[in-house]
Amino acid sequence: MDTPEQPQIYLITPPTIALSSFPDQLARVLDGAEIACIRLALAGNDEDTISRAADVCREVAHARDVALVIANHVLLSQRLGLDGVHLDDAARSVRAARKELGPDAIVGSFCGASSHDGMTAGEAGADYVAFGPVGNAALGDGSRAEQDLFQWWSEMIEVPVVAEGALTPDLIGTLAPFTDFFGIGEEIWSQDDPLSTLKTMMDAM
Repeated sequence: MDTPEQPQIYLITPPTIALSSFPDQLARVLDGAEIACIRLALAGNDEDTISRAADVCREVAHARDVALVIANHVLLSQRLGLDGVHLDDAARSVRAARKELGPDAIVGSFCGASSHDGMTAGEAGADYVAFGPVGNAALGDGSRAEQDLFQWWSEMIEVPVVAEGALTPDLIGTLAPFTDFFGIGEEIWSQDDPLSTLKTMMDAM
């Protein structure tokens, strides 16, 4: 029985970032750990704020050959030279985003805890599907993406899957055999030393 390849880290930015300090923090994490992709996940819809943040993050990411996608803003993704988009509305926008951004862009879809939405997103052309939260998150309706969802998905579906939301080292250890990526964000940015926190979480794999 082949052991699956170790999951990769998919880094999620905080909802608000300080342009004076975050690029350095991000660079330190990228230089110290193997990161597959970054999601710019800023709160609010202020295009100017988002564009400025995207510019600095893109410079840091692309200098290290790491892809940068943006949450939900399909047109901004194109305009700012990003690598794709992460959609929060399950499968609803996947087809339109794929049509707009073309075959080479990354299009990902967050599907909560719904395998049905995940399959629909995959059929519509999503490059990956994210399920979560896997831990006890204060936000949301209290539903969780349980281990059996990831287990079933990894056995039945070929579309790569991301586990995200309120991750702990214990959850990472449990889910590592069944997921392709761990979406890690607030778990590390809320700590004094994001990189060492990330390394602790990666050790749990």
